[in-house]
Amino acid sequence: MTANLQCSFGAAPSTLLVVPQGQPVMSENKPQANIMANVPMANILPFGLCSCPANPVVAAATAAAMGALTPMPCVPNTAAPWVPGAPTVLVNNQPMLNNSSKLTCLWGGVIQVTNPGTTKEQCP
Repeated sequence: MTANLQCSFGAAPSTLLVVPQGQPVMSENKPQANIMANVPMANILPFGLCSCPANPVVAAATAAAMGALTPMPCVPNTAAPWVPGAPTVLVNNQPMLNNSSKLTCLWGGVIQVTNPGTTKEQCP
């Protein structure tokens, strides 16, 4: 919870939200995420403006601007889990999310953790 995220096509950082399920695993009084914390707008919030031409909203705005790349509001589109996670540490029967995990947006961006939100306890 509260980890800082960045998308390779996003203009602004975002924050990871963890919705505890079952028995929450806590670290530094914050619920820990697993690789399934990939739900847009529930776990992954927008990254300001998106500049990926594969995003249909950006493509339409760019076409309307006669081909000049026109960034549009970012709405993450993530369907697959984070990879790889920490396979030796399970949170609700799934690998724990760690700061080396990556998440792919279907529009082409790669989302990564830039600050894990916890500093005293380390995950492998």
